[in-house]
This record gives sequence, structure tokens and C-alpha cells, in this order.
Amino acid sequence: MSDRPAVISGRNLSCLFGSGKKKFHAVKRVSFDIHDQEIISIVGESGSGKTTLARMILLLQPISEGTLLINNQHPLHPKKHWQYVQAVFQDPFASFNQFFTIKNQLLSAFKLKESKIDQKDKQARIEAALLQVNMSPEKILEKYPFELSGGQMQRLLIARIFLIRPRILIADEPTSMVDACSRATILDMLLDLKRKLHMTIIFITHDIGLAYYVSDRIFVMRNGSIVEQGGPNQVILHPAHSYTQRLLQDIPVLNRAWLQN
Repeated sequence: MSDRPAVISGRNLSCLFGSGKKKFHAVKRVSFDIHDQEIISIVGESGSGKTTLARMILLLQPISEGTLLINNQHPLHPKKHWQYVQAVFQDPFASFNQFFTIKNQLLSAFKLKESKIDQKDKQARIEAALLQVNMSPEKILEKYPFELSGGQMQRLLIARIFLIRPRILIADEPTSMVDACSRATILDMLLDLKRKLHMTIIFITHDIGLAYYVSDRIFVMRNGSIVEQGGPNQVILHPAHSYTQRLLQDIPVLNRAWLQN
């Protein structure tokens, strides 16, 4: 158990879709605490509820039942909430307007800031953020999203996080739509972001190997419920729930051997 304070707490959180006989729980009475500067991975197959839970934490999905607390308080107005909680999504192209330049879209990040920032300072901060993700400002700022690769777009999302500087970051399958060469780079940048900004990170992933590599704790979700949670060695090397055991069986033999070394 961490001695750091809980920055996110959920108590009996539920999300219901549909109505009448077609009503079903996408998330069903989930309770958890996530502590300051902790890295949590939420693991599960498609339809397990992990992305819905992430959207609830972001206030993008209404909470049907239960209580969500951020720093022991109910979430504030969405704009204030998004100063504190941000996300890097699976599809970076969906996060940017294809008809505006990268410069204009990075400038829009400052709308979440409460204090006034002059144009010269904004430009300096944008250039610094791009350099943090190994991108050249003069080559990128006047381009449009459709002119860039998926890996470049994910790096731009991370640059945007450097501008907003939230305390909590939700990374929803951030490496699933980029090539193999870009995956390690994106992951290393996210971990570097965590170290520099002292953030709490929630990884949403179906990749147990990734969860084992990056996490302080792992939550395993199935059918909208957290069926197992604990440290990486406990959950991955000594799984207690049959669903976790089944997920591990889907890992290729060589990767399973790597996990145990």
C-alpha cells in the first residue's frame, strides 16, 4: 500500500448503457484508489470496460451510480477538471482538427490555462515542448495533421501534455496504432513525462507485457468489473483469477518466459 495520498478514488462506480431489457453495465460497481505519482495499468480485452472507466474519470462519460473523487473532492467544472486530468488517446488523428495547422492547435492548449500568457511566451513554450519530444518546431508548426505519421501525431499529443502540465494522465492504448519502431519511443516519452512533471499515469491496455513493464500496480477488468489487482509480480507471475490466467495464456511462449526472468 502506497504512503502517498490518493489522487483518484472511485466508490461503486457504474456506467449503464441502454434501457429496459437492453440495459447493461459497461462498468459495474467498481471501487479503487490511485495514489499520487503512481503508474496504474488497467488491463482487459475489448469490451471489458476499461476505456469506459477512463472516460468516466475524464468526465467524458456520465457516471450512472457511485462516487468519483479527485483529491478527495468531487470533480469540478470540466474545464477546471481538464487542467488537472488529461489524456493521450489511441487514435491521435481523432484528437486534432485536420483543417488547422499544428501551431494553431497547440496554441489552443493555452485556453485551459487560467493565467494570461503573452504570444511570445506561448511560442517559446510550444517550441520547448516540441523539443522535449524530439520534433523540430520549424519543420512541424505550419504542417497539417494529415501530413504527419501516426508516430509523429502521438508525439504531438505528448507535447500538448507538456504545455498543459496536468497532474493525472490517462494513456489509452497509446502505442497500438504506431509502428513497432515508434512504440518504445512513445512509451519512453510518456515515462519521461511522468518523471519531469511528477504525474500519476493510468495506462489503458490489452498488453499484459506492457503493464508488467511500466506499472506500480495492475487492475484486471472483465465484464465491467475489476476482478484482480495488485503489484506486477503478484498479478502477472502469480495470478489468482481464472480470467487473468487466461489472458496470460494468450502471450506467446517466448514473451511469457521473458516475464518470468
